[in-house]
Amino acid sequence: MFSANGQQDFERARLPDVRIVIFERGSCIRANSNCRSRRSIGLDRGRVVGPLIAVLLTWMTPALAEEPRTVKEPRPMAESTEITQVADAFDENDPIDVNLSIGYEFSTRTAGILREAATSNGLYTRGNDKIGDYKETTHRLLTRADIGLYHDLALVVRLPVILSNSQSIGDYQGPGTQQYGLRSAPGSVNPDGTVGDQLFTLPFSSPTRHGIEYLALGLDLGLMNQYRDHTKPTWIVGFETRLSVSEPMHACNDHPKSGQVQCAAPGDVDRNGQQNDSLLKLAAPSNYPIEGAGGQRQPGVSRGTTGFELHSYISKRVKYIEPYGGIRILLEVPNPGSDYGVTDLRGNLVNHPPVQGTLITGLSVIPWEVRSEYQRLTFDLRLEATYRSEGRDYNELFDALGSSDSRSIRMPNYTGYLPPPSGAGVTTTATSSLDPNSQRVFFSGLLDTQQYIITRYSAGVTFQANKYVKFTVGTAINHIQSHFLTVDLPCNANLGGSLQEAGPCRGRDYTTQPWVPTGIPNPNYRAVINVPGRRFLVDGSSGFDGWLSATAMF
Repeated sequence: MFSANGQQDFERARLPDVRIVIFERGSCIRANSNCRSRRSIGLDRGRVVGPLIAVLLTWMTPALAEEPRTVKEPRPMAESTEITQVADAFDENDPIDVNLSIGYEFSTRTAGILREAATSNGLYTRGNDKIGDYKETTHRLLTRADIGLYHDLALVVRLPVILSNSQSIGDYQGPGTQQYGLRSAPGSVNPDGTVGDQLFTLPFSSPTRHGIEYLALGLDLGLMNQYRDHTKPTWIVGFETRLSVSEPMHACNDHPKSGQVQCAAPGDVDRNGQQNDSLLKLAAPSNYPIEGAGGQRQPGVSRGTTGFELHSYISKRVKYIEPYGGIRILLEVPNPGSDYGVTDLRGNLVNHPPVQGTLITGLSVIPWEVRSEYQRLTFDLRLEATYRSEGRDYNELFDALGSSDSRSIRMPNYTGYLPPPSGAGVTTTATSSLDPNSQRVFFSGLLDTQQYIITRYSAGVTFQANKYVKFTVGTAINHIQSHFLTVDLPCNANLGGSLQEAGPCRGRDYTTQPWVPTGIPNPNYRAVINVPGRRFLVDGSSGFDGWLSATAMF
């Protein structure tokens, strides 16, 4: 036990006085017993150390995002980078998210159109000749709505509208191109007995297309959310159905010849908008009519397919950066009313649209944000690599070849054959002849296109001003790998049939052996554009995209 004086002496012996000294102008510098002009407040150490430690611990310990909030405390921004954001509903103090976006996109692309040049005997390809310069420009209105349905589950509705789409092929070599590069094979004879002619003329331009590109309906689901569980990344999966709700594209010539219509039906061989078989007959002695349905059509704007897209993206924020990656797959099924139906026949090798797969990797940089005020500035850098498989497609020559008046293209192919003449021996070269009463197959402009890869480099900036509005602007450069535009094969070796069905698809080992079928004919094969030495291809294509958008968030 200590007295009051003894207790004071004990504390003074162990703990020195802690004083806070306030100096006034003209006061002494050292605080000692001889300095009488100072004002001081003396405090025991025991009364200062505890509060001081508490202040230091508070200053050194970071605030945790998982700390509980009061009911009236505002909910801070808890959204990942743009590609992995999902509108949700029934969250705390946020019953539903509805995001409405509107934007504009400008796209332009250029490419060189080449054609194989064969030797005089047609047995070898001596190289490629440049035919013309292709250019495409598109102005597009982008509309989108994201509606939250539950935690990290959203309905997505998109409606891209083509404001204008123009395509053209400029003349590269002048009159020489017209006379040699765009003609059918020298000396060739068309099914109606006419000799080879010019496929199309340059310069060529397509009519300007506009309308709804497609209607997309989809769902996005967040399997993981870093802002709900900071130990995990943000991972979303989703699917989208793309519906063609406007007129499918048809091959057209913006400047048709006199007496021809702009967009003729595939069966309108002379492109006059009427069915007139009296003027179009097969070469004698057959003399059968050849034209199908006539009439004029609209250019159209949609692909005439139903698309199914699957995607998955994952991201993980680390301080001021958020790297991400993902995959996207697009499958298309032709609609019955499109020109795909014209080519859907037995023996056809490829009648489906291309399958498209995309790998995505990128990095979001967030140099500034105020989460309590829902403000953020994000820079996005992205690389995409897309593989587009072989398929029948609306490629760069869709309009030019599809609207051609050349008999070598406009004349129909026939799906049936008659047996060889009676009495033909095994040594004869006689083959089956065309059956003019069989189904006629007309050329629509859809071309079997070789597979290729698209590489895309993009950069964008997103500024979120507050809880309700954000703006995005971006640009991208695209490079498309060189590829063939006309790669149909003459025979389908996967299907067998009788010698009569085989038509020209037959062979034998020795001249003394009987003929055997090697498949059945491909009704979409056109030798004038598909035989090696006469095929068309596109040189490495490059493109530029630019876009801007505004989003209102409720």
